[in-house]
Amino acid sequence: MQREQLVIRRLEEGDSFAELTTLLHRAYAPLAAAGLRFGATQQTEDETKQRALGGECYVAELDGVIVGTITLRSPGPCAIHDRVKLYADPGVYAFEQLGIEPVHKGRGIGKALMDHVEGRAKALGGARIACDTSERATQLVEMYVRRGYEIVDTVQWDETNYRSVVLAKRL
Repeated sequence: MQREQLVIRRLEEGDSFAELTTLLHRAYAPLAAAGLRFGATQQTEDETKQRALGGECYVAELDGVIVGTITLRSPGPCAIHDRVKLYADPGVYAFEQLGIEPVHKGRGIGKALMDHVEGRAKALGGARIACDTSERATQLVEMYVRRGYEIVDTVQWDETNYRSVVLAKRL
């Protein structure tokens, strides 16, 4: 039996934002079923495009099929900076929109995507990397903590129905 080849690459012009949106909807469906209103549970194709193009969007492919995604945001002006002070720090990169096709979870794809953006942020001169997620998404919070992230703040986003924890890790 041949082992599938995992490739992490930058989102390309020919990639479909419709497919990426559908992937995110599927990846976040268990959180939606738990009553959590993450942006990725309901965002439109245009919102996916805007978020992906607002940073460096990476995809994970298995044998040419996109099975995961993550977006790295550079420090700099952004609407969220007035809500989370850490995100305005010029040495802090942030990631968002981490999603894995449910049938491929548990295979190290999320780890590979996170390793990639952490390495990229460090290569770009970042001192820390951060993210935020629902405090009620305990499995996600625990995963980030196991990777060396610490809870450093909380925020209540207008479009969500939960309080988020902000997590950061030194690079």
